[in-house]
Parts: sequence; structure tokens; C-alpha cells
Amino acid sequence: ITYRIAAVAPFAGLRRFPDGQGFQQWTGDDSKALMKVYLAAIEGHIPQDVVRTFSAFLEFCYTVRHEALTEDDLIKLQDALDHFHQYREIFKTTGVVSTFSLPRQHSLCHYILLIRLFGAPNGLCSSITESKHIKAVKEPWRRSSRFDALGQMLLTNQCLDKLAAARVDFEAHGMLRGSCLSNALGELRRLDAGEIINGPAVESHVGLALTPHIVHALSLELDLPHLPFMIQEFIHDQHYSKDPNPPEFDPAMAQVFLGNLTIFNSAAASFHAPSDLSGMGGMRREHIQATPSWRVGELRHDCIFVNMGVDFDSPMNGLAVARILCFFSFNYRILYYPCAIVHWYSYVREERDPDTGMYVVTPTTTGDDVPDVSIIHVDCIFRAAHLIPVYGPDFIPKISPHNSYDMFNSYYVNRYTDHHAFEIA
Repeated sequence: ITYRIAAVAPFAGLRRFPDGQGFQQWTGDDSKALMKVYLAAIEGHIPQDVVRTFSAFLEFCYTVRHEALTEDDLIKLQDALDHFHQYREIFKTTGVVSTFSLPRQHSLCHYILLIRLFGAPNGLCSSITESKHIKAVKEPWRRSSRFDALGQMLLTNQCLDKLAAARVDFEAHGMLRGSCLSNALGELRRLDAGEIINGPAVESHVGLALTPHIVHALSLELDLPHLPFMIQEFIHDQHYSKDPNPPEFDPAMAQVFLGNLTIFNSAAASFHAPSDLSGMGGMRREHIQATPSWRVGELRHDCIFVNMGVDFDSPMNGLAVARILCFFSFNYRILYYPCAIVHWYSYVREERDPDTGMYVVTPTTTGDDVPDVSIIHVDCIFRAAHLIPVYGPDFIPKISPHNSYDMFNSYYVNRYTDHHAFEIA
């Protein structure tokens, strides 16, 4: 299980557990971060009812975090709670516990009534009081001499309040904008975590990064000898995108594209995610990577959700899953095309996996066992997707997380990376 957790591919805002064990301290935030990848890691190694217990519990926790809850959502909450109480009996039958005397688990029984009375919690968590306790009690205690500490702690809190008030006043006057070093560090963190941005609220938008490099032999680098024809087919599809009866693309008649391509190593996707930490209008931004060297290390090619339209037959309301091989752009005549080369994934079944509650996808190939690769417009990209391998019952060796998408035949579409992913997947 340790190797499985360590092999999970990187994702914006997702904490890494490279060792998986030997922690000197473990906090509630650590537990929340681990739960985002834990379900797929334990599948196949422990009793089925244990996996279903975790799945039902996560289903309840993520559903109750929605910005707004409807009557259908409350029915789903009750169903998840019933399944949680049903499957958790495995911990009794296996002798792990003799009784379930846990106040936080018992509090789940009161959520539905309280939601009807007071509305959606929308992020309210019982650990909020713990975080306030840390700031108001634990940290001032550590700063004290430990002798007659109460007066020292009160004085520390007064000083901190005054410093906070001064900071607000300084920022209101345009001060404390940061230094060159802090801006550089903030930029590095921004590239590997979701950002809170202000509105206006739109469902999704993707923009390419601003540091292009000219590349003339992209087809050789990606081992795509037919890339010029793929680009010409893309131009044909874009030209007839609004035609209800477009003509068939004929490669023999199409003019081969031999112009220059501008390569990008990442793109920024902005989307409406009010249930997560977000800015005005509920907007959030994350960066999708397609780079040959991530932070002077191994390559990284993220996966994405692609909006295929309402007519596309998909279990996820018109969303398909693909892996980004390259972001690029080019000019053709008077038009500018920002594009992405993607490797498509197909759904293994139309419904979610009954144990984990996640959809399962597999890399798609053509009839001659060649990866199914095509070019799409960046406007089709909805947001980044995170996949976790279906490890099965076998043990695995230590695998680099950057090789995770190349080592397995099928993958779970991780709906627990954040609350927006849970809503769409």
C-alpha cells in the first residue's frame, strides 16, 4: 500500500506522500490529504467491505460540502450514510473494534435534519475550533516561559491582534506588496497548486502559458509521423465546426501543413468551483503541465477533462478523459489556433466501480494497436483530471509517480482531488 500511495501521479494542489510511512507527526490535514488517494491504494488488498466503508464515508463528506444542497442531494446523503453504517460492521466482525463510540461519526446522523433547518454547511468543519485553539492557545503557550503562562499568552495575543490590524492598515495604503524573492517563491508555488481568482463566473476557460519555444521537429519528438496531416485535419474540422453536414476530410486532397509550431509547457485552466476555496464569482485556476522536465526532473504530462458537447455519449455528462502530450499553437492564413495533442482514454464501463465509486478508464488504441492520438482546440479543455492506477490484487515495485500513467492498463478517475472534481466526475 505504501508503494501504491507513492506511485500516484502529481496533481495541482495534491499533497505527495513519497515514502508513505515513518511520519514523526500526523495531523488532521494529513488525513484529509491522504484520503484523496487512499481508496484506490487499498482496493484489492483489504476486505471489500472496508473499501466500501471508506467510499461511503467520502461520498457523504464530499456531498455535504456542496455550495447548495437539493432534496435529491439529501437523498444521496441518507443513502451514503446507510451504506456507511452497513459496511462498517466489518470492523466489528474482524475484531478491530468492539463498539462504534465515536462522536464525529455519530454527528453524521444529525446532518440532514440540520441542513433542512439551517441550510448547506458549505465547508463548515468541526476542525475549525481546533485551528482557532492552535492560534489562540498552543502557539502563545510555546512562546511563553511556561511559568505563570496565562498572562504571557494574553499579552502575546494582544500583540498579534495589533500586528494584524497594522498589516490591514499598511495593505490598505498600498504597502507590503512583497519582495522580489517572495514573488518568485509565490510563482513557483502557484504553478503546482490551484489558485483562487476573481470572477466573472464562467464554467471553464483555458489559456496557454506565456513562454513559448519554436520547435520544428515536433513529429519526431512525439513519434507522430503523420502530425502534419493531423494538423490539416484539425484545420478542416475547425473550418466546418458550425456546419451541420461537414464534408469528409480527405488526406489525399488536403494541403500538408509545414509551417512553424510554437510549443508551450503548460496551460492555465479557470473554472467555476464555488464549493472549493475560490475568489469572487466562485472562480479558481489551476495549471495543466505538459513539459519534458518538471522542476529540472522527469517529464510530466497531466490528464484533462475534455468537453465533447451534450451529444457525446459519456457517463460524465459529455466529458471525455485524455492525456496531454503537448500544447502548441500555429497561424494558418489569418487565423490563430491554440491546440493540444492528446491521447484519448475510454470508459471501461458506463457506471462507477461499485467498490470505490469512481469511473474506470483505459488508454485507447486504434485497430493496429497504435495509441489513439488527435489534436483538439484548447477551448475544449474543461479542467485537469487526476487518474490513479487500478493496481489490482498484486504487489507492485517502487514506481516513480511521473511514470504512473505509462505503467498500467486501467485507471480510476479520481473524484476526490477537490470538491469540483467530485461534482463533475
